[in-house]
Amino acid sequence: MDWIAIVSGFGIGAIVGMTGVGGGSLMTPLLIGVFKLNPAVAIGTDLWFAGITKVGGAWAHHRHGHVDYRITGLMLAGSIPASLATIGLMHFTGITKGWASALTFSLGIALLLTAVTVAYKQAWHAVGLKLERWLPESRKRGFTVASGVLLGVLVSLSSIGAGAVGATLILLLYPRLPAHRLVGTDIAHAVPLTLVAGIGHATLGNVNWGLLAALLIGSLPGIWVGAHLTKVMPERLVRTLLCVSLVTAGLKVIH
Repeated sequence: MDWIAIVSGFGIGAIVGMTGVGGGSLMTPLLIGVFKLNPAVAIGTDLWFAGITKVGGAWAHHRHGHVDYRITGLMLAGSIPASLATIGLMHFTGITKGWASALTFSLGIALLLTAVTVAYKQAWHAVGLKLERWLPESRKRGFTVASGVLLGVLVSLSSIGAGAVGATLILLLYPRLPAHRLVGTDIAHAVPLTLVAGIGHATLGNVNWGLLAALLIGSLPGIWVGAHLTKVMPERLVRTLLCVSLVTAGLKVIH
């Protein structure tokens, strides 16, 4: 199955390179549907896949000064404790059938949320500008930490949300943040969150390391190819196909 994993990693990497999102959102359903991993192992494996593949992007954005570390710090202040608490609860209660159902349901909801955020990417900016009237700077700090808490729980339960959902939450709270700093800040927050959650799942035995290695071998060149395909592939077409895939996978997981 190694060659299938490498090809799958390449395909997911290409999608990430073309759209900037979709890696975790498509990888977990793929691990469950194609590689027949149980939801917990699929989520743990995907967390490591997402964290490792985003390290290079985070470093590049850091070097170019594209990271707002004040926002990143506030979000991590909420997401890391929330992730640790979620993983701790899983340790305390054990991976039971109840948790398996919760993980599967969380995965389906996260997929649908990601589809909505991708489909209405442009609209969130307008919503954020309107929210500024009722959300003064003095309140943004608390809402930013709260957004981190939400992401910490969602990512730990589903492995999904640190990218597209995280970027949307930042956009709603900081609509005047330049696009390149929005992306850089989102990735800088996603890397430590996914790795912390990934370490937590690894302590539960929820990572298939061999499969992870094969996926990474395919994803790295895939991201490079996808980045170059953005010049010839219409963004609207790519995002439409991505949204259809996310909704289909989300509905299938929930049912």
